[in-house]
Amino acid sequence: MSPLYTAPLAIIQLEVPPAEVSSRVGDQIDWFVQALQLQGAEYQVFRPHLGEQLPDYATVSGAILSGSWAMVTDHAEWSERTAAWVRGAVDHQLPLLGVCYGHQLIAYALGGTVADNPHGWERGLHRLDNLAAGDALLSALPAQFDAWLSHRQSVLKAPPGAKVLARSAMDECQIIRYSPSALSVQFHPEFTQQIMSACLPENITAEAGTLQGTDWARSLLEAFYRGTQLPQAVVS
Repeated sequence: MSPLYTAPLAIIQLEVPPAEVSSRVGDQIDWFVQALQLQGAEYQVFRPHLGEQLPDYATVSGAILSGSWAMVTDHAEWSERTAAWVRGAVDHQLPLLGVCYGHQLIAYALGGTVADNPHGWERGLHRLDNLAAGDALLSALPAQFDAWLSHRQSVLKAPPGAKVLARSAMDECQIIRYSPSALSVQFHPEFTQQIMSACLPENITAEAGTLQGTDWARSLLEAFYRGTQLPQAVVS
């Protein structure tokens, strides 16, 4: 019998935060590593904005696409290349989780519409309505839960065949399910209050809010990661 192993999780970092943010709280990789308490061998980082190649689908257990200060509608070369990779990842049934920019990029890659949020900048701690009855990954979430957000663009129309599983007062597409293995969220399950505050201008840091009770958004992130950790056979 072939030995079993668990392939690393791919964290796809989509550009870097402004210097004033990263100097205080690090960058996207730090936030996901800390949120999931990952060790060195458990993840690999890919930075397409630096010209790095994206992973072969067979070499990783799943992928998280990070947030970004870029805009999907700018159609940067690295963003379009990542969108093409996303389409292949869905075809290969690789577990995918898009976060904020990653959420918008997956939706765009699969035929959805991304543009400026007509309600403006959704920022701080917001209440979300859970519409995910029957979804295995989201079944533990309550009917409403709070999550940290910071985005100026949104998915205005989900791709054909996709299901919208959560919404907020300012954004109708807070969670989208594309396939049994691919999901994305507009909010930031990797954020803490400290990270949220660092991402806001100094004069509005009070809008970060204080999360009370269970961090359900973080629970979703953890559940996604657990689902990627199925042992695979070593191909000799």
